[in-house]
Amino acid sequence: MTDNSQYTPPDVWQPPKDDGNKWASINRPVSGATHEKARQTGSHGLQLYSLATPNGQKVTIMLEELLAAGVSDAEYDAWLVDISAGDQFSSGFVEVNPNSKIPAMVDTTTTPATKLFESGAILQYLATKFNTLIPTEPQEKVACNNWLFWQMGSAPYLGGGFGHFYSYAPYPMEYPINRFTMETKRQLDVLDKHLANNTYMAGETYSIADIAIWPWYGQLVLGRLYDAANFLQVDEYTHIQRWAKSIDARPAVRRGRIVNRTWGDDGQVPNRHSAKDIDEALKNL
Repeated sequence: MTDNSQYTPPDVWQPPKDDGNKWASINRPVSGATHEKARQTGSHGLQLYSLATPNGQKVTIMLEELLAAGVSDAEYDAWLVDISAGDQFSSGFVEVNPNSKIPAMVDTTTTPATKLFESGAILQYLATKFNTLIPTEPQEKVACNNWLFWQMGSAPYLGGGFGHFYSYAPYPMEYPINRFTMETKRQLDVLDKHLANNTYMAGETYSIADIAIWPWYGQLVLGRLYDAANFLQVDEYTHIQRWAKSIDARPAVRRGRIVNRTWGDDGQVPNRHSAKDIDEALKNL
């Protein structure tokens, strides 16, 4: 472990042998598969490979919202990808997502099958395929896409920046914590001011923009991410609080957020193959 204040970058970077991070074993400077393992495939047209991180929850919430709206063709199998065990580096997963990040999905109803990765791309694909959860009014549709792509560009500062240095780094480092706290609070202020005049991110219509943003920023202000609610003074963001609580109360959101999850006392569904899997998990609470 290096004293950060004394660190001088070498002329040529070399991977650290042990940086003290519990996730260090899954970080590497090259891409590609590390081992052979075929993807599992179930009976439904949509096959999801994921984990219930905020990025993973976007897609399972979307699928549960589609099913709640009566879109029966949105039935899906969801297979757990244990990133701590390196499942994302299996040959079957890398075949779908060469970037080795969850979520990844295969639509087997098309010829050839459609391989999808990046959560925002999956949300757009599903919304277009089933013609729902994207506003039809032109200005709201533009707003939906604006905020969807805002989330894709902003959340790495929250997750990989603030979350990493506040919760996962091997020791506290003042400079990066201050740097990413500043940016996280700026982003929360952006959202709070927008939601002061809008029921949802795209206006009055619940959309994939809300589904993308809520697992990160909604759950942050609800105290579910990084144990940082007090540190970030999230109660100050009253408009985000209103929005976050209204989405949290949606049955499809409650169902979607526990799929591909192996932790927590409010429901765990490691693999999902039918609605009964979630029903059983919720019934047993």
